[in-house]
Amino acid sequence: MKLEKILDKLGSLEKNSFIKIIDNIISKNPKNSKEIDKILSATEKGLKSVDSQNIAKVFALTSNEFQEHIKCEFQEITSQLDILIDIIIRDGNCIIKQDWFSRLYENEIKNLKKKIKGLDADFENNKSELSETRKRDYKIYKSCLHTAYYNDQENNREAKVTSDELSIILTLSKQLGLSQEEIKLINYSILPIKKIDIQEVIKGLKNIGVIFYSNKENTIYVADEMVRLLRKIREKQIAEKFYRRTLKLLREPIINQISKEHNIDRKLTYSQKIEEITKEGVSFTDLLLSDIYKVGSTLTEKKKTLNELCEKGLNISNLKGSTLEDKISSLIAYFETIERDEKVGISRDGFDKLLSELNTSLPKLNNQIRIQFELQDEFVLTADFLLDYNIKPRDILDLLFKADRTKFLKDNGIKQRGDDILNILEHYKDVENLYLENYENVAYRNLNLLKENGITIKESELGLKFEELTSVIFNGIGFNVDDEFKSQLNTKKDKMDILLNLGNQEIIIVECKTSKERGYNKFSSVSRQLKSYQNLALKNNLRIVKILLVAPEFSDDFVTDCEMDTEMNLSLITASTLSNISEAFKTSKYTEFPHVLFRDIVINEERILKALSK
Repeated sequence: MKLEKILDKLGSLEKNSFIKIIDNIISKNPKNSKEIDKILSATEKGLKSVDSQNIAKVFALTSNEFQEHIKCEFQEITSQLDILIDIIIRDGNCIIKQDWFSRLYENEIKNLKKKIKGLDADFENNKSELSETRKRDYKIYKSCLHTAYYNDQENNREAKVTSDELSIILTLSKQLGLSQEEIKLINYSILPIKKIDIQEVIKGLKNIGVIFYSNKENTIYVADEMVRLLRKIREKQIAEKFYRRTLKLLREPIINQISKEHNIDRKLTYSQKIEEITKEGVSFTDLLLSDIYKVGSTLTEKKKTLNELCEKGLNISNLKGSTLEDKISSLIAYFETIERDEKVGISRDGFDKLLSELNTSLPKLNNQIRIQFELQDEFVLTADFLLDYNIKPRDILDLLFKADRTKFLKDNGIKQRGDDILNILEHYKDVENLYLENYENVAYRNLNLLKENGITIKESELGLKFEELTSVIFNGIGFNVDDEFKSQLNTKKDKMDILLNLGNQEIIIVECKTSKERGYNKFSSVSRQLKSYQNLALKNNLRIVKILLVAPEFSDDFVTDCEMDTEMNLSLITASTLSNISEAFKTSKYTEFPHVLFRDIVINEERILKALSK
């Protein structure tokens, strides 16, 4: 669930700890202080009086400093922060009831103790599957940590690991190629591991700002933005669902090779090994740099293998980067973009239909999803419920076994030639709704994200598609999109994109611009174009109520030029603002959008949404 949505649900006391931490960061002149000051300039009461949307923006601007604040908390090495964060960043654990969180915490402690016993036995057993090289790595790390923790006792001080010692220990673990799970096991084989009262756990996490707790609902909320930040701290570069998706493309001998390297039982089934590797916290970069290749593979062979994995397996073409490291960074960035995107690949209606028919064909799936994502609710196969947990159609389909996918395809008359998952997603697409849900991606000409969300379109067609979608939106908010009248007015030279006919010889002219670049900045060329449309309308005795320019975003220079223009009644509106206005209009009392609200130079989304909600 997005931070803004969580903040809207909670009272001021429940948000207090989080806001205090950000206020403290702001007081220390953070890197983005100028942008923060712009947001806070409208109020004299500070962050507390700012709305949820702007608090989320300020958090994004202070995320680097917030990350450092959390890292400092790790210096309290007995706090079990690594255990607790690993629980709340798992897919499906962003909304948890207190009793369920308590159960997950207890299970984690039990499993850790069990694994620690197994690791200690491997140290002593000469016939264990643990290689001598890996035993040496473990022993080096364990000895160094033991010294760092207990050396204070020699000087009659409390045993602890200082920040300097922790920094060295972390560097050592990285150089030894230890996964987060391996580090955790060795850490807690030395440090005392005791179950902390769940109320104290929640209080501690709330006080450092990583969770919100609703007393009324007895529910913990972890914002999607916070999950991404905490994953970075735990050096888990991508969500588990994307890690799993990548591992499932690897052959079993490679999975065995990775399992052996990280002390995972190779007697487990293929699927179980994949789950263990996913939870292990093996660096995704390290995995793709060395772990997935045959021993002795050359750099050229590695690049070829990675390209095939991305193009044929993950269906990602033209992965950027000339070096192996660059390509891996591009893949991580690609997964991050997909995760941030609120679109689901098919329309919400299509998602609900898919889940309903999956439940009919595969009655055990509901329980499988509950177990996989550690969900407490009895029935979880509804679109709204899963999307609150950032679980999308592709994430569900990735979990299906081949036999189950085949059965589902046959039961529902879905074509079986080609990629099963892509065929299923294609079958449940509602094309117009899907395009509208991806309106902003069309505006930004983001072909990769459109493709991931189930839309195949040529780049040359994006401009016209953006215009068509803009017409659909204006029609949906009650305007008369008059194509016939537009055709009568347009000439070979001057062709306006959209004409909104208000009656009584009054019109609104709408111009649509897509752009890959951030910040649309071509004012001189677009102003000439718009002035020619204005002259065309005036020649036909029409009154121009407003000229609207729709684009993905506008540069500061473009806005300034627009403010200085004295010849046109021009307003700028971003694609995301227009889309959000359209959504708010659906639940408003209006049957036709009150166009007098289009009065700013840059249309103020917040003000319009408030007006529509009255």
